[in-house]
Amino acid sequence: MDLRRKETSHLSAALLVGICIIATVCCHANIDWEIQRYDGWYNNLAHHSRGAAGTALMRLLPARYSDGVSQPLQEPHVPNPRKISNLIMKGSSGLPSSRNRTVLSVFFGYHAVYEILDSKRPGCPPEYMHIAVPIGDPVFDPNSTGKVLLPFQRAQWDHESSQSPNNPRTQLNHVTAWIDGSSIYGASSSWCDALRSFKGGRLASGPQEDMPKKSAGQYFMWTSADPSSGQYGRQDLYEFGNAWGNENVFTAAEGIIWFRYHNYLASKLQEEHPSWADEELFQYARKRVVATLQSIVFYQWLPALLGRERVPVYSGYQKFVDPGISPEFQAAAIRFQFTMVPPGVYMRNRTCHYRNIIDLDGSSSPGMRVCNSFWNRQNPNLRNGQDVDELMLGMASQIAEKEDHVVVEDLRDYMYGSLRFSRSDLVATTIQRGRDNGLPSYNQVREAFNLPPINSWEEINPDLYRANPQLFKDLAGLYGNDISNLELFPGGLLESMGSPGLVFSAIILDQFQRIRDGDRFWFENKLNGLFTAEDILAIRTTTFHDVLVAACSAESDDFQRDVFTWKDGDPCPQPKQITAADLFPCANATTLHYFDGSYVGFGVTIAALFLLPPVSLLLAYVVAYFRKSKFKRFQRKHQTESSTQEAAVGITACEWQGQKGSLQPISLSIDAQQKLRVTDSSGSMLRCLQLTGQSHLNVLLSSDGQRQALLLKIPKEYDLVLFFENESKRAEFVDYLRLEVNVRDRRLQIREMREQDLLEEAVTREQRAQIVETFFRHAFSQILEIEKRDAGDLSGVSSRRTREALQCELSRAEFAEVLRLKPGSLFVESMFNLADKDGNGYLSFQEFLDIIVIFMKGSPEEKSKMMFAMHDVEGNGFLSKDEFSRLLRSFIEVSNCLSKSQAEEAIEAMLQAAGFDCKEKITWEDFHCLLHDHEKELKFAQLNIKGMEIQSAKQLNRNQRVSFITSGKANSQAGADDDLTCRGVMRVGQDLHRRQGRKNNSRSASVYVKPWRDGHHRSRFQQKVQQFKRFVENYRRHIVCFTIFYGIVAGVTLERCYHYTLQADHTGIPESTAVGIVISRGSAAAISFLFPYMMLTVCRNLITMGRETILNHYIPFDAAIDFHRCLAMTAIIFTVIHSLGHVVNVYVFCVSDLSILSCLFPKVFVNDGYELPQKWTWWFFQTVPGITGVLLLVILAIMYVFASRHFRHISFQGFWFTHYLYMLVYILTVIHGSFGMVQEQRFHIYLIPPAILFLVDKLISLNRKKVEIPVLKAELLPSDVMYLEFKRPQNFAYRSGQWVRIACLELGTDEYHPFTLTSAPHEERLSLNIRAVGPWTSHLREAYRPENVQQLGSYPKLYLDGPFGEGHQDWKNFEVSVLVGAGIGVTPFASILKDLVFKSSVKFKFQCKKVYFIWVTRTQHQFEWVSDIIREVEDMDAQELVSVHIYITQLPEKFDLRTTMLYVCERHFQKVLNRSLFTGLRSVTHFGRPPFTSFFSSLQEVHPEAGKIGVFSCGPPGLTKNVEKACRKMNKRDQAHFVHHYENF
Repeated sequence: MDLRRKETSHLSAALLVGICIIATVCCHANIDWEIQRYDGWYNNLAHHSRGAAGTALMRLLPARYSDGVSQPLQEPHVPNPRKISNLIMKGSSGLPSSRNRTVLSVFFGYHAVYEILDSKRPGCPPEYMHIAVPIGDPVFDPNSTGKVLLPFQRAQWDHESSQSPNNPRTQLNHVTAWIDGSSIYGASSSWCDALRSFKGGRLASGPQEDMPKKSAGQYFMWTSADPSSGQYGRQDLYEFGNAWGNENVFTAAEGIIWFRYHNYLASKLQEEHPSWADEELFQYARKRVVATLQSIVFYQWLPALLGRERVPVYSGYQKFVDPGISPEFQAAAIRFQFTMVPPGVYMRNRTCHYRNIIDLDGSSSPGMRVCNSFWNRQNPNLRNGQDVDELMLGMASQIAEKEDHVVVEDLRDYMYGSLRFSRSDLVATTIQRGRDNGLPSYNQVREAFNLPPINSWEEINPDLYRANPQLFKDLAGLYGNDISNLELFPGGLLESMGSPGLVFSAIILDQFQRIRDGDRFWFENKLNGLFTAEDILAIRTTTFHDVLVAACSAESDDFQRDVFTWKDGDPCPQPKQITAADLFPCANATTLHYFDGSYVGFGVTIAALFLLPPVSLLLAYVVAYFRKSKFKRFQRKHQTESSTQEAAVGITACEWQGQKGSLQPISLSIDAQQKLRVTDSSGSMLRCLQLTGQSHLNVLLSSDGQRQALLLKIPKEYDLVLFFENESKRAEFVDYLRLEVNVRDRRLQIREMREQDLLEEAVTREQRAQIVETFFRHAFSQILEIEKRDAGDLSGVSSRRTREALQCELSRAEFAEVLRLKPGSLFVESMFNLADKDGNGYLSFQEFLDIIVIFMKGSPEEKSKMMFAMHDVEGNGFLSKDEFSRLLRSFIEVSNCLSKSQAEEAIEAMLQAAGFDCKEKITWEDFHCLLHDHEKELKFAQLNIKGMEIQSAKQLNRNQRVSFITSGKANSQAGADDDLTCRGVMRVGQDLHRRQGRKNNSRSASVYVKPWRDGHHRSRFQQKVQQFKRFVENYRRHIVCFTIFYGIVAGVTLERCYHYTLQADHTGIPESTAVGIVISRGSAAAISFLFPYMMLTVCRNLITMGRETILNHYIPFDAAIDFHRCLAMTAIIFTVIHSLGHVVNVYVFCVSDLSILSCLFPKVFVNDGYELPQKWTWWFFQTVPGITGVLLLVILAIMYVFASRHFRHISFQGFWFTHYLYMLVYILTVIHGSFGMVQEQRFHIYLIPPAILFLVDKLISLNRKKVEIPVLKAELLPSDVMYLEFKRPQNFAYRSGQWVRIACLELGTDEYHPFTLTSAPHEERLSLNIRAVGPWTSHLREAYRPENVQQLGSYPKLYLDGPFGEGHQDWKNFEVSVLVGAGIGVTPFASILKDLVFKSSVKFKFQCKKVYFIWVTRTQHQFEWVSDIIREVEDMDAQELVSVHIYITQLPEKFDLRTTMLYVCERHFQKVLNRSLFTGLRSVTHFGRPPFTSFFSSLQEVHPEAGKIGVFSCGPPGLTKNVEKACRKMNKRDQAHFVHHYENF
């Protein structure tokens, strides 16, 4: 079977070759032979790749690796290469070749080797075998640092090898092994095409016809740096077929000769055959050039090199011979030529004049120094064709160095290196190359070539041993006196004397003979049809002398016939054997760090990238500022009620606010009561200063500066410091003040002082606040006898400050601020007048103590007497009806809940209920009798004074703050904390039972006194376990989905990290930039998964549909937005990590050689010896991934900042528009990854599935969005709430609690905002209640104002998108549901309540049996429309399914005296009219914040049969957090499980 396959393969190959030949013949009638491929393929028709470019070397012997596979021998198993070089190859120059070989033969040998061999290109992945320089090396380590390394990178190898000891690593040959002119025409057809001119069959020339063109960019040529001048780059290098043709000027000259020779033959052919096309001329010339090169190499140069060895006669083509280059040849034997390279090369003209050479510093020397001739770009000695001719003439006349073991310092100490370290040791790197190739030992090669092994060191070269025995002794010491360890190159070089030794000669002859015999296109092969017998003879007789004469301007006599040797009588003998001392010294080694000069720019760029979030934050603040400013202008422009207060009239000035404050513009005027009124620019009152009661006024004026400052001393208050526009304005105010004072017979005392002293003299507002604070701390510490840490540590207060505090007197405004009330409040006025015994308008320390101590520690009787006395103006022990009404009004006014008419109605009803309507006067006994039922509440009632919070918290636990309205009388002892807690829970329970139905009023309250069960007394650990179990039960879907999703994220991340850490050896990543690549690729995998699937969390239509399916049992659709935020934060974290990884990568790439980068990025970089990597700016701003990455960071920074809660509320439009940048994010992400610098694009694999679903969702929305919905009714309600009623679209099905997004056509069709439907599903129309709190909602409210609607002729129409589902619609899935709404968050519950009552009225069966609605509002005025809905629900709720609890929070805490009095009023009003005093509903109103923990605790007792209780909250985060906290606390118990769904706004 295998045989038939091979035969089929061979037949196919033969057929392909035949087709190529036929095609060629058809196209070019004069080409009647098979054109040889440039890459060497199909030379052997049985083995197509033999000798082809890019094939592996052919080992003659088994590899010698330390592991038998790929690991090279290193120290200490073998000696240091530099030590071997210093020991064996070091010596003086100036000894001529023993066979008079010319320098021309040496560099022709270089050219011949490059024709068949190129195997030193760095491999991938990059592997290093740097050579350690011995300490104190005179050339490389003169400072004895011991840290110098000569860079060495292992050569490229066949990745099909290096698998096992039977298949060890084998290096590649990048050119053909055939002598086929690849050094002239290149090793590929594209390379050859780049060299051709396509005119007359010639190769392309530069400005000079006899010189090849120079490269101008990235090309096939190897482009190392010039170690002598430091020049580097791809420019100014000649283009040859030999990639290494510019290695030195001598090989470049050889390449130029063959370039000329081709063009010479092409021109002759064109003269002979003018009708031939370019291709025919080129191929004929190429065929003849290749044949000539074969003849010269094999029959002229090779015999001259081998000397005594005779080249065997050609016996014809042998198809079974493999011409592959052997490692022994390329890494050892052929490098024998190093010993013949001189330190310098002569140049002469045709008249035997040896010219001087221009050196690096402009001086001259007799020869061109070899060490300074590597990779020259602008060599002044080789500018034109004549210079090339003179160089060839000089090399032909110059005798090479002696063939021995010595290598000149130009190669041994000053060979070109890398840019990092510009010099190297050719001998040391050759030894290291042999180890890289796994060369066998010297003795192993001898045995393989049937040579007797060497048993002692002197047997290697007896003559040399006798001359220098110490050399061999030192060498034996290096190799541990083990001759079997001696490596091939040192051993072969030592045995060579005059010519290559037996080992090297055998290897070289074997190599060239296999190349000749295995070449089907060899010029002597008469079967290939290339040449006739006459042509073959002509080729054999063509010498390199003939080539030089044809290619140069010299005549035949200018060169000797045998240009590879020089004999006596040959033209122009050399002046002398050149030595290093005769020449310009070699340039020393230099070092280069690739990142030098880039640190500042790189650091600034990275800092700028890190500053993207702060800059975006600043941008967001600017946008928010302008949005706020615009909104404020809008509010001022469309203010519904104009201020009745006239603009302040008086003298204008600026008030100084203290050292840290700014100047505030004010107006000053004195009213009829001798009060100095200080108002702002809008006319609002800032201060009102009492000028009466003072015999004189002290005024201080500034005497320096511009004389603008004025200080008015205000006793018992902080001073008034004014700055006027100029001195005349100040004088006007002083005159105005003097006039007003003189009228009242008071004096005005005026003093002048420096402005700085004046400001220091002033008592500022901050100083006054510190004095008042000390006043209160002393008062509280004396009244309440609390500890210092609660009253404030007074030890640090100076005695002066204490005296100031004790002498301080409180103004009315300061007293009102303490009570947290307005200064004009009736309560403040009454209490202040009662406390101000001396009637001076201020409260002294003692007066304050006298009044406060009663409210803090007094009995109920004392407190009621105090309240009675507050309003007994005449002090006769009686209150008139007006005075009593004023007393009640002072408490009702605190709540700010009732209008004036409502308050009067409530007071009248209370008087009538109390039986006081017939009395003209009311005594204290009557008043106290009225409060008798609430004596216990009154006992704990205090004034909620600023600064007393700590003490109040100590006295009363928050759980005690429950409703005062109870259904039964408490029989427990008042005052005990535990009793209070139990009573609070009992009362809530009683109240809940009472609200379940009127039939339940008879239930005994004692049942709920101790509702605890055994489970309640679990240990803390058991409670934590129970809480965890309930948490898992409540969030099991979240936990499972979260675990699965983030498990996938972790999986794709770790898979990429594992791949690039352990499985990417072939890329070179682990050896070069493992950390950066692993971080960046791992995070990129996570980002590739997160970003696409993040889209699914905002597919509202699909989510709403999914909630109605069985998937809702497994996927928490209601948590989609929370999950979206979670994914977004995870994605941004991975983005930051990804960016940091790339920062590391860019730095590593910027300091890595091009050989490394070409391994990492083979599609981007080609390793051509350029070495210098791209700058960091290229990576950031000149690559697709770099530019897109920076843009992505900018966009993401903007999106994430504007998506934050703070800025989303300030500028929803900014959030909306910036979030639309997601389309750009996905486009840039696709582009970012599509470049595939490290790996192929994978983002689309993750993107396509969610993108399809996302597009489907968008199409559903687009199908609805463009339908114009007419608005049928619009009402502007109080508290900036607007009611919209609009037509219900056809087939619009929704559930109570769902929401929609709307856009108003009048405001723009692209900005949609979400609102919860307040209509019920059974209603024919849809309705929304929208509160105007932001720019868009304010503009929406403005659009529906009657005057605007009248101008438009109709209501503006809407675009509608939805409905969308959320957790609130699950209220019916629980037997008991608790709905908690705060502020505008009550909107979803309006729909639910109406839906609940409707379904119960039509006998619709559903699971929910009881609903508790808790409405939390600052005042009931804010959302009066909710009261209307609740009233409607109460009227329709025949089965009493709904229990409503209203909490008004704009009041002090429960045990404040004023709140207690409000409860008293509410209780009496409820008795009389069976409705709330404040809301008009049957539901009793509570004051303060809801006690969720106590409330939920009562629910567990009232509904013991309920296994789960659904809690649904909507409002600000503070509310939902408190509800969640209470649910978690309840879930610690082994009772009903509270399942909380919440929505924030």
